[in-house]
Amino acid sequence: MIQLININKNFASQELFSNLNLKLNKGNRTGLVGRNGSGKSTLFKMILEEETADSGDIIIPKNYKIGTLKQHLTFSEKTLREEAALALDEEMQYDVYRVEKILFGLGFVQEDLEKDPLSFSGGFQIRINLAKLLVTEPNLLLLDEPTNYLDIVSLRWLKNFLRSFPGELILITHNRDFMDSVCTHTMGIVRKNIEVIAGNTHKFYEQLSLNDELYAKQKIAQDKKVKELEEFIAKNKARASTASLAQSKVKQLEKMDLMNDLAFDNTLAFDFNFKETPSKVMLEVEDLSFGYTPENILFKDISFSIKRGECIGIIGKNGKGKSTLLNTIAGELKALCGTITSHPSVEFAHFGQTNIARLHEKSSVSDEIHSANTKLSTQVIRSICGAMMFSGDNADKKVSLLSGGEKSRVMLGQILAREVNLLFLDEPTNHLDMESIEALTEAIQNFEGAVMIVTHSEEMLRRVCDRLIIFAKDGADYFNGGYDDFLSKIGWEEDELEVKEKSAPKSNNKESKKLKAELTRERNKLTSPLKKRVEKLEDSIMKLEEELSVHHEKLIVASNSGDSATLIELSKTVSLVESKVEELFEELEEVQGELDTILLEYEIKIDEI
Repeated sequence: MIQLININKNFASQELFSNLNLKLNKGNRTGLVGRNGSGKSTLFKMILEEETADSGDIIIPKNYKIGTLKQHLTFSEKTLREEAALALDEEMQYDVYRVEKILFGLGFVQEDLEKDPLSFSGGFQIRINLAKLLVTEPNLLLLDEPTNYLDIVSLRWLKNFLRSFPGELILITHNRDFMDSVCTHTMGIVRKNIEVIAGNTHKFYEQLSLNDELYAKQKIAQDKKVKELEEFIAKNKARASTASLAQSKVKQLEKMDLMNDLAFDNTLAFDFNFKETPSKVMLEVEDLSFGYTPENILFKDISFSIKRGECIGIIGKNGKGKSTLLNTIAGELKALCGTITSHPSVEFAHFGQTNIARLHEKSSVSDEIHSANTKLSTQVIRSICGAMMFSGDNADKKVSLLSGGEKSRVMLGQILAREVNLLFLDEPTNHLDMESIEALTEAIQNFEGAVMIVTHSEEMLRRVCDRLIIFAKDGADYFNGGYDDFLSKIGWEEDELEVKEKSAPKSNNKESKKLKAELTRERNKLTSPLKKRVEKLEDSIMKLEEELSVHHEKLIVASNSGDSATLIELSKTVSLVESKVEELFEELEEVQGELDTILLEYEIKIDEI
């Protein structure tokens, strides 16, 4: 168990954390959320002792091993096998199969083992680093954006791996679906502190919203009370007959713990600017083929059409040609053969992976957005800048000073400035945080035109895509259905990512069913009372939280009326109920952890049959 107690951290004039407290319980897989710049990576560095807190304590148990994914490592060995084996300690140095199994799971194949690590692409070099981390068998994994550069198939493998990881995990990722499918808890950096709940990100943000709503009501009641006290003091402090009463009100005011205004982070919020068109069919592609050489054909004879209001997702492993297809359709690459036909009224915008390089470093944010549509007024340009979170003076910031995420938002701003009815989006979620990705997803859903998108986000594929183009072994194929249809009818060829290990002959089918049935009964016997206990605890917590809500409303009424006796009594009651809720949450975490451990143990046993 790791504990952070009363942590304070400042960078220059910016306060990141104020009396931050955190307890990571055994078996917790925790997703860490918060806006870019809120301090998520700094928190990791403090746990790893790469940064020191200005004050407070970080308690780490003796012999507790923490592993973290390094984004950049230099490779010293001549082969992948030798490089990955460096991570094995003395006791495991001959167990090279351990690291090979993980490498195969991350998308490497047998012949890759003899290749130079430096010969792999940046994405695969990140996977080498991930494999070297996982083989050390740490107690706690600190993963900061491990999904970067991973394609869908590798993401699905990593997701399953982390679900079965026996230790603790803190995960930072902009991929909400990935986080929710892996993590048991969500914690967020909120106003310089940590909020933690058992559950996914949706539950976390719902609870955060409820907390903010209650706080705002209490703040309104307190502000009203403060104003009444100040007015009374101002009217009565000069009169001899009421001066002592006014002085008592001054003391009452001084003793009040004044509530601060809630600070809210800027949130990306926008809609694409749809250009009207009489055409229902926006684009028709017939027998399209492309290759950099006649021997290296990336896709062949692709045919499809896209109508207004439709979205086509382009999916597949990295390096297969997804971006190339989009660039070919957008006219940036010349096809070997085939035709691309669009209606004269079609206006498209292209968000490409390399388009950031086309931004002018010396220009300001507003100038770059204005360059996309010079007809727009300064007021409209400023409005778009604000929607992309460049409000006020930030709109005059030079592009050269922007981060990768900020440059991505400038590119989105350029697309917003244009009137378009066809969007080509190549990994638009890169560099965006979770809230911004949600805003982008909603904007795509609301867009009246057509969209073609390359993305590795399974959640986005499910929410926005009507049909797919799938890059697999032999080029690309059109699929008339959504992502869940694809999974149920075709699915990913998982065997490409796994080494076929030699194992003892499996028992016959009848015996396997019998063994699985016995294990299932055994598991249900153990988990049934725990599941009932979890349900009972959740019900109790919900009832107590409803009770708290009622008490808080009464507190507001008592505060407004100045009923001190009722205020004192209600405060005691609220304190007791809050303590009980905290106790129940701790018990719930313990029981849920025990339940998860048993379920995972039996899932592995059943899979092995």
